[in-house]
Amino acid sequence: MGIIGFHQDEIEDWVAELACGHNQHVRHQPPFINREWVITPAGRKSKLGLKLNCKKCERVEPRDWISR
Repeated sequence: MGIIGFHQDEIEDWVAELACGHNQHVRHQPPFINREWVITPAGRKSKLGLKLNCKKCERVEPRDWISR
């Protein structure tokens, strides 16, 4: 599903808001996970619309939030 927004969780990790209504963490934790783009507003904006594989959809889980 495509990314439509971002927010930070309670420990300030970045979370992508997906068009399907699910959330997915998009952490930058080098050297294992390199997502430098998540650190800046411009980087996050550049990823709006990026399609991510939604594991919650695959497991038929309920939405994390209702359409905005």
